[in-house]
Amino acid sequence: MINLRLERNGYGIKQTRIYRFMEFSIAALLANFADDKLVAPKALEKKLDCVDEASQRKLQIALDALERIGILVKERGKYKRVSEEGVVEGKLRCSSKGFCFAIQDIEGSEDIYIRESQLNNAWNGDRVLVRVTKEGSRRRSPEGEVRLILERSNPSVLARVKQTDNGFRAVPLDDRLLFELQLQPNGGNLESAIDQLVHVEVLRYPLGQNPPLGRVAQILGTDTDASDIDIVCCKHDLPRQFPDPVLEAAKELPGKISRAELKKRLDLRKLTTLTLKADTVQANDSLDDAITLQKTKQGDWQLGIHIADVAYYVKPDSPIDREARKRGTSIYLGDVVVSMLPDEISSNLCALRAGKDRLAVSVLVTLDAEGQVIEYEIQPTVIQVDYQLSYQQAQAILERLSGQPAAVDIAQFSSIYELLDQIAALSKALERQRRRRGAFELNLPEKPMSGNTSDTEVGKLLFSPKFHYDDEGALGAMVVTPSTPTHAMIAELMLLANQLVAEHLQELGVPGIYRVHPTPDPDDVLELMKLAANMEIELHLEQEDTVQPQDYQHFTQKFAESDAERVLTYLLLETLKPAFYSTTPKSHFGLALEHGYTHFTSPVRRYPDLLVQRVLHAVFEEGRDRKSTRSKETVNLRHSSSHGNISWNVLPPEIQQELESDFASVVVHLGEREKIAQEAEQDLEGLKKAELMRERTGEIFHGLITGVQSYGLFVEIEELLVEGLVHVSSLKDDWYEYRSRQQTLVGRKNRKQYQLGDRIEVQVKSVDYYRQQIDLIAVGGGSEAIEDDSDMDEEEDMDEEEDGLD
Repeated sequence: MINLRLERNGYGIKQTRIYRFMEFSIAALLANFADDKLVAPKALEKKLDCVDEASQRKLQIALDALERIGILVKERGKYKRVSEEGVVEGKLRCSSKGFCFAIQDIEGSEDIYIRESQLNNAWNGDRVLVRVTKEGSRRRSPEGEVRLILERSNPSVLARVKQTDNGFRAVPLDDRLLFELQLQPNGGNLESAIDQLVHVEVLRYPLGQNPPLGRVAQILGTDTDASDIDIVCCKHDLPRQFPDPVLEAAKELPGKISRAELKKRLDLRKLTTLTLKADTVQANDSLDDAITLQKTKQGDWQLGIHIADVAYYVKPDSPIDREARKRGTSIYLGDVVVSMLPDEISSNLCALRAGKDRLAVSVLVTLDAEGQVIEYEIQPTVIQVDYQLSYQQAQAILERLSGQPAAVDIAQFSSIYELLDQIAALSKALERQRRRRGAFELNLPEKPMSGNTSDTEVGKLLFSPKFHYDDEGALGAMVVTPSTPTHAMIAELMLLANQLVAEHLQELGVPGIYRVHPTPDPDDVLELMKLAANMEIELHLEQEDTVQPQDYQHFTQKFAESDAERVLTYLLLETLKPAFYSTTPKSHFGLALEHGYTHFTSPVRRYPDLLVQRVLHAVFEEGRDRKSTRSKETVNLRHSSSHGNISWNVLPPEIQQELESDFASVVVHLGEREKIAQEAEQDLEGLKKAELMRERTGEIFHGLITGVQSYGLFVEIEELLVEGLVHVSSLKDDWYEYRSRQQTLVGRKNRKQYQLGDRIEVQVKSVDYYRQQIDLIAVGGGSEAIEDDSDMDEEEDMDEEEDGLD
């Protein structure tokens, strides 16, 4: 029997005992308690997939423990969450020096400072409940202590093995994990793993005075032979395979569409339908949208945006659904895709391949020649793709009008030349509409300039455009690259579909998952404007102290006229806040949308899109099109004509409440999975860059100063688009002072300066592969400083230096 004594400092420890035996986390359990409602254990068993006596017993142990420490209260055999004043939920972000902050999920909330002695065995990245012990002030953050560990973020760690008098220990590679794991002999020869990089599975988290216990799951090798893909997958605990129950469930899905299902759907198989996809993305994770376009009798256009109907195959709480929810999103690691869904779904049933009947959820929108929406409907459909083109083929078709020679064979698509021209023209009209309301694009570099063969091969991974999604992507704003106009063409159509679906969900009053992009902080924007002014580029806000998307549109236009466009774009990127998912519709800054936006167009690759499909299916199947059964006046719930004419609850109360509860419980998790995906992809890029530069140690390159801090210069090697650091200690010709307002290092005696946006020559000094750190030495460049000490602010400089050391 599991011992569950609950000492004051033992909440995390005892909860870890529960963790070891349960498939669900405490966070997942508590996510089912909302609005002060009582929840029955049977309902929790269903939600958490506790199907046998053993798992049900473990759930009861967890409930008893949470009741004893005052997190839950039991009434009439049911449980509800206790509201605790001064207790907040957050995710730990720790430093290598041992102090941590709990980062709250609520936008604008303060970070809670937690001393190492108050962590109660929580680790960096863990989701925790924190009791605030000292209120914050203007200059200091509030302080707190970890009350309960909700979810461990490190079920495994990357580490090096060392031998001690008491056996073998694993030292985590991440210096924010301030512990060593005692290694359990597991049949392997641990002596052979000494000093090698290993993947260690955590068997037990710290228990009292006992250190954490682990076992070596995989020996990755030495610094030179460890696979970068293995390193990234192990570091972020990414599953390369699907569990057997998931694969078995996928195999049992129907391969043919039944006649009964066809009768329920709008049949669009006679429409000329095409898909456009990148050659660089694996086919098993990219063919989930298709396009149709036809003239209406009134001379307008009916655009069809058809998205694979994943929700038809992936039912709620099925083994496939639970695994997809757990993963949250597909992750792209070069040629390897850690998919959200098994291949049977992503590359077969939901892959919109030419000549195959496929189920879809379609947005059929009528637009005029200027791209203005006249009306639209959202329907469950059956489609058949006629033409499957790459972006390169589509671009060659469009370029034939300008007389440019085709780079690829396009003769086989001659029958759709005109159709593709019309789609391109409509997409341009939509772009003009988007820009008219204030949306902006980011012009970012896409590939290295070097002709070196090995560099070019690495560049294919590092700098090729990211075709993961056919919409605004992770940055929150459209990214334009010269070589991919056809991708931008499709993205405009997908943005429209996402926007209209969000509008429809709100008009019907049904639950939804929305994509929110917050407005940048005005102080950050003012700092950007000051830095731009130092580079002789004048920027201004249309409304003082208020930041609008139109301002960023004007900024990017100004940047394009400058030689410093790349640096300024990087600075602008730093002012943008990350986009996130919410159950409440809010504005989207990058797209200049005030009333809500959602993700609908990538259900094969993103779980939020799948959830939105489920809401639409609930409307299709259960939606009430009239106020009561006696009412003769009805509305078409699938059509925009219903907007403003609904005064009743469209969905039955039990379905509405179930969807609301489900979305509320998963929305934070989905945001965290998205961050993990981004970090994993960035880690692989970082390792590839470090590997490339390790081979170029000692070589000299042209560089662009992209950042200046008191401790040195961040320099981007222009030939390769790889960034490294010129540490101030390597500038040995003088003592350099940092001028933060001008983003400049200035020599005290020689008056030489290194300023943001300057081009210099650098030599690769050294590379730390695992930390992905590239150290450079300045060997040429710099300019004479203008005598102006009025901008020096000694106190500010000291603060900046302390931040840099941290």
